[in-house]
Amino acid sequence: MTPVQQAHRSPLPARRARGFTLIEIMVVITILGILAALIVPRVVGRTDDARIAAAKQDIAQIMGALKLYRLDNSRYPTTEQGLRALIERPTAEPLANNWKQGGYLERSSVPKDPWGHEYQYLSPGLRGEIDVFSFGRDGQSGGEGPDAEIGSWSL
Repeated sequence: MTPVQQAHRSPLPARRARGFTLIEIMVVITILGILAALIVPRVVGRTDDARIAAAKQDIAQIMGALKLYRLDNSRYPTTEQGLRALIERPTAEPLANNWKQGGYLERSSVPKDPWGHEYQYLSPGLRGEIDVFSFGRDGQSGGEGPDAEIGSWSL
């Protein structure tokens, strides 16, 4: 191209880098904040509900294993033998003469409640023939909501 042709040629429109403006970013952040304020409280409350449901399911499974233990051995384990008798043959009196090889729980250890505490076991129980329960989130007797006891008596 000659210099004259270049002078008559219209300049190409410059490519403009397109980005978000500050106002657009602020609108998006405001919308996300509103959504979070509406959704987060609903989701946070669900974790305690899920843990309570998991504790009830564990207790039901343990109660089933205890019933099988009683069918085989004509009695429940003592409080001293505890839930450990479901995975290991008791060595303390009274012995479990017909203890099932492999134990009564599918796990190799006694499960802990969803808050990481040991499940409690009483034989004889205070609310039934036997009691299996969790102290709940706080790990202490008493309380309300997620801090309340969850036990075999409420299944």
